[in-house]
Amino acid sequence: MASGTVKWFNNAKGFGFILPDDGGDDLFAHYSSIKMDGYRTLKAGQQVGFNIEQGEKGLHAIEIRALESTASDANKTEANQKADAESTSTKEAAPEMAELGQA
Repeated sequence: MASGTVKWFNNAKGFGFILPDDGGDDLFAHYSSIKMDGYRTLKAGQQVGFNIEQGEKGLHAIEIRALESTASDANKTEANQKADAESTSTKEAAPEMAELGQA
């Protein structure tokens, strides 16, 4: 199985391209070739594993799977969202504290 990085992926159109780690041309990636539960999509910069087949218009990535490193990236994103939410709730409380002379 080869590996690479998602260059871009358009959810509305259901396709994008992957940059193989070993160099070479970009590989076409269609949503139907993504192996995951639920909504099948890829994100730019995501590390993926895949097999390659020759299509009518060039090489295609097939049997595309997210690699483990993307799970930790997702956890970091979730942690950042929680931190942003906490920061927002603190900022929202500041005007109330100002009215009480505490800010």
